[in-house]
Amino acid sequence: MSIPRLNRRLTLEDPQKVFDGAGGYTVNWVALGTHWAHAKPRSGREVAQAGAPISVVPYTITVRAAPFDSPSRPKPHQRFRDGNRIFTIRSVTEDPKSDLYLMCQADEEIVA
Repeated sequence: MSIPRLNRRLTLEDPQKVFDGAGGYTVNWVALGTHWAHAKPRSGREVAQAGAPISVVPYTITVRAAPFDSPSRPKPHQRFRDGNRIFTIRSVTEDPKSDLYLMCQADEEIVA
């Protein structure tokens, strides 16, 4: 088994709904902590969103494992941030080769 090279520092963020007083809400992203990660891009695609072309690049992001009840364990619908880059987490699974790591499937969207 090869050990992943965790050489990228990512901030894990969680969406928090804040009611706006008019019956709706806005979403604020709250930082939960940082993870050292290995981010591996896969084949991207282009989609149209609100008439604008968007480049979607899927990534497999590997981080150290955390217990299920730990707030530092990534969950779907959270996101990783690297400066201005955003990686929306779609799923999280244990690495099949080692229970020391989690594999997060995430998407980075870039306005083309």
